[in-house]
Amino acid sequence: MNPAQDRPEDFPQSDEFKDVYRYGAEAYDRLVAREDYRGNVIAALNEIRPLHGLRIVEFGAGTGRLTRGLSVMAEHIAAFDIAPAMLSRASENMRATGMTNWSVALGDNLRMPVATGCADLVLEGWSFNHVLAWHPGDWRERIDGMLAEMERILKPGGAAILLETMGTGTRRPKAPNRRLEALYQYWQEACGFQHRWVRSDYRFASPDESLELMRGVFSEHLTNKWLAGGKVILPQCTGIWWKQAAGQP
Repeated sequence: MNPAQDRPEDFPQSDEFKDVYRYGAEAYDRLVAREDYRGNVIAALNEIRPLHGLRIVEFGAGTGRLTRGLSVMAEHIAAFDIAPAMLSRASENMRATGMTNWSVALGDNLRMPVATGCADLVLEGWSFNHVLAWHPGDWRERIDGMLAEMERILKPGGAAILLETMGTGTRRPKAPNRRLEALYQYWQEACGFQHRWVRSDYRFASPDESLELMRGVFSEHLTNKWLAGGKVILPQCTGIWWKQAAGQP
């Protein structure tokens, strides 16, 4: 990808993402079910803040790809998203786990329907980044509002964690475009978040499945580059940013 491009051709743009979230929940869920097959993301979260026994609020939960892993260790996880179709799929996925320590509900990242100081951990995964495309004129103000909402929900000494892409189809981390680079720098330099990254590769069940699921979300160029010749592993990097709230837990 050309780093000078503001919108890399390999990734859907804002309206396309909205369509995926409204109408493509099933296909999206099948794709992300193949993501991070080594479990590196949950392992890293547990290193940053041990997850056992925590009360967790999740922003932008989508179809529950993080919710499922977190529920195994959490006391309770309340997952929110603004897209009803994604939440419907998340509910199905969570019921299938047999776990009962969870809830899913509609929620805007700027105004979560939960009490102040109710969570030990708040997190978002691949959700906050959309303000860059959907609200380019005031994205910093909206990000500040989302972070303030996380702070409101946290108990003293709790932790806020942000997960976003550091590149699909890459073995080393790099923000896919200039807008994301600016966002990540803002979190670290202006907001005081610490940062690390992990590999979160996709592993598909077969070459045919890889082509089917990838072409529903990513470009043909990216699909052909990484999955040609029967390959079933697509490299990916995920960035993790975290910050502890003031006070003692």
